Amino acid sequence: MSLYPSLEDMKIDQLSRALSGQSPATAPQVSAYPALGDFMGLELTEAVIKENMPEYLQVAVPQSSAPIAVGATSMIAPLSGQSLGLHRAQVTNGVRQLTLCKDKDGKVGLRVKAINNGVFVCLVVDNSPAALAGLRFGDQILQINGATVAGFTMDKVHEMFKKSPVNGINVVVRDRPFERTLTLHKDSAGTVGFQFKNGKITTIIKDSSAARNGVLTDHQLLEVEGQNVVGLKDKQISKLIEEAGEVVTITVVPSFIYDHMVKKMAGSLLKDLMDHSVPNL
Repeated sequence: MSLYPSLEDMKIDQLSRALSGQSPATAPQVSAYPALGDFMGLELTEAVIKENMPEYLQVAVPQSSAPIAVGATSMIAPLSGQSLGLHRAQVTNGVRQLTLCKDKDGKVGLRVKAINNGVFVCLVVDNSPAALAGLRFGDQILQINGATVAGFTMDKVHEMFKKSPVNGINVVVRDRPFERTLTLHKDSAGTVGFQFKNGKITTIIKDSSAARNGVLTDHQLLEVEGQNVVGLKDKQISKLIEEAGEVVTITVVPSFIYDHMVKKMAGSLLKDLMDHSVPNL
């Protein structure tokens, strides 16, 4: 079974294989994102797309690209394969172990929220030990120094960090279990097909890339191209989307979960303290 980051990638791959007489694509077991040169030398020109799939002329004509590994999942991406945001935004839901320390003020630089007997990161302070270790909004904390924190309150977890040593704080987290990423393609007007207010998606444009790829209303934008946008103004988020390439990957979470995570948190904390840096590849 083949997997694709977007419906546009799937359609272009299917077209290329139909024109070349190949059987349906099967995702490789190890590497991802074959270049068009791997499609038996087939070149999908603008003329070919216009004749067979004119609705995809608004999507950039695919170019050759080297294979790109995105997490542990192999995908076919003739259109999206060169997108750095696709790699940066990958949500794995996997478990990883981190080692934190404290800054000069004795803090690790994060806040948590208890949801359904789980503990979730709701604030990662810019340039803090937590940010440098790679913690992200929505990560679920499973253990702190070997102690399982399921069922713990927010205050108890904060106290555990406070009482931890300056160095060597071992934290086990599950990567953002409530979140998902969607890879979208800009149309001829440079839009991806959804509108939002205060970071919350409110409208999906008919026949847009957002509509084709399953973007939902009542979801909160958390990242654009892997960059955290929690606490940013709508104009700032729009600028990030505008400045992205033809392929834009967004990370979202249901709004009711987001609202619960940031409840009772001052907007200034999210705006001024949140880590909004671009993740390293």
